[in-house]
Parts: sequence; structure tokens; C-alpha cells
Amino acid sequence: MTSQLSSLALLLSGLRGSDLLSSADLSGDQTLALLQLAAELKSGRRSIDLGGKTLGLIFTKASTRTRVSFTVAMARLGGQTVDLHPSVTQVGRGEPVADTARVLSRYVDALAIRTFAQQELAEYAHWASIPVINALTDLEHPCQALADYLTLQEAFGGIEGLTLAYVGDGNNVAHSLLIAGALLGVNVRVGCPEGFLPDPAVVEQARGLAGSRCRLEVLHDPVATVRGAQALYTDVWASMGQEQEQTERERAFAGWCLDEALLSEADSRAIVLHCLPAHRGEEISAGVIEGNASRVFDQAENRLHVQQALLAAVLGAF
Repeated sequence: MTSQLSSLALLLSGLRGSDLLSSADLSGDQTLALLQLAAELKSGRRSIDLGGKTLGLIFTKASTRTRVSFTVAMARLGGQTVDLHPSVTQVGRGEPVADTARVLSRYVDALAIRTFAQQELAEYAHWASIPVINALTDLEHPCQALADYLTLQEAFGGIEGLTLAYVGDGNNVAHSLLIAGALLGVNVRVGCPEGFLPDPAVVEQARGLAGSRCRLEVLHDPVATVRGAQALYTDVWASMGQEQEQTERERAFAGWCLDEALLSEADSRAIVLHCLPAHRGEEISAGVIEGNASRVFDQAENRLHVQQALLAAVLGAF
């Protein structure tokens, strides 16, 4: 047990002071270590006190789960959170990121940023002298992927060699699932209609990380995507900032609803995941999200535990 604890601490100590802008900023071993720590925090086998550290939240996009889970995670670690919404700070009046990042680095111990452009996040990280965490951009959602794979691990024990099938829009969630899956040895299939595929550069990056350990596929048929998979995953068809495309996207995604018929094509033990908020009757049926296979609300809870683990690591608990 002592050697396991020292190995975990050694892996997580390497994250002290680090940014998490992408799932690729972690190694496979670090990702597994975060999942282990999250499981221990969730079960109460471990507690961590960061001694009054402060997390700043800069959220340009609306948020329920991410905002609340980060706030509660810091409270459980003995810290506090400051809401730095652009509407009530000088960020909203055009203060340069370079100035904001350097000033906030003197006040808080880490920043979690939820915004549109990945480049804006990268600019904050460039100028800040404290850890910067991606709380969602248009390109990636790495904290969500950590929660997703913790949920898969809870359902099946080990996760290497399992197949996760994502159906819908090839968006930021799909990107982080591909990258984190590659690091963990999980086969990931992303099924999308033509015109809504994941970024080819992200797919190639993930395949490079995966090597021969697992298979990453982009498919164009929902049934082929989910057949035999142990986890079925979907997300809204129109993400934040794409609401004006809702009607067009509903036409494009006809036949892609994660419903009972699609679930029947998966492994008999398959679980259902959705990062929420969900539109019942569009990307997922009410029966599936409320059914026995659904782990959607466990998955939402796990945002709290993985973010607590991540904050503990980057803020120097190890």
C-alpha cells in the first residue's frame, strides 16, 4: 500500500503548477492517477486540505455543472472561489488578457476559464504565473472527459480495451474523449453525419497518442458506431454559440437520436452517458436517459471529484 501511495504521489507531483489546456497535457499514467485520486476522494478514503488556496473562475459561457463543481471542489479542499465573470470585471470592458492574467496571478492561486476560443485560453496560460485550467472551450473539454472515464471505470472496473461510442456532433467533448481515450487505451468511435465531423487534426493527434494500444474511428452510421460498445455517449446537437443553427442541425441529425433501438445494438452491459444539459426527444430519448443503463447523473457528480483531484494536484498537495 505504501508503494502505491508513493507512486500516486510521484505521478501527481509532476502536475504541480501545471496548466490543463487539453487532455493531451496529461500522460496516460497521470490521467489514471487523477482517476484513482478522484475515486479515493469520492469514497472518503482520502482527504486533502490545501490551506486556504483561492481559485478564480473566468466564465464567458453559461455554466451549471462546471461552475458549481469547481466551487464545491475548492471548498472541500479547504479553499475558496472567486467569480470573475467578465460582466463585473474589467475583462468585459476590454482589458487585455496579458494584463488581466498577470494581475490575477498576484491574487489567486489558479484560474479555471470557460470561453469560446482555445487561443484565448492559451493566451491566459502564457501570461499567467499560476495554473490555468480549461473549463471548456470550443475545441476541448478535458475536465468532462476525466469525469466520463471515471464513470466508465466505476461501471466496469478496468477500462483499457473497452469501447466507447459517441454519436452526434463532433465537438469539443468528442475531441477530449478521443484524446483521453487514446491515453487510457480505450477504443473510441465517434459517429457523426457528414459536415459535423471532429477536427481532423485532433483525430490525428489522438491516433498518434494511441499508437497500437487502442483503435480510434470516425464513422458516419449510428448503428455501426454503437454496435457492441460498452458505453454510449451523446451531446446536444447545437452547442453554446450555435443556437441559430438549431433547425438546420435537427434536420442534419435526423436518425441520430440515442434511443432504445440504438441502445439495443450495444453490448448488453452498456452504460449511457451524456454531459448535460440534455434535450430529451432530440439527441437522446427520455426513456434512455431515465433508464437502467443511464449513468448520466453519476457522471455529472463525478465532475466534482475529478476536479477536486485535479485542483489538489496542480495546487501542490503532492
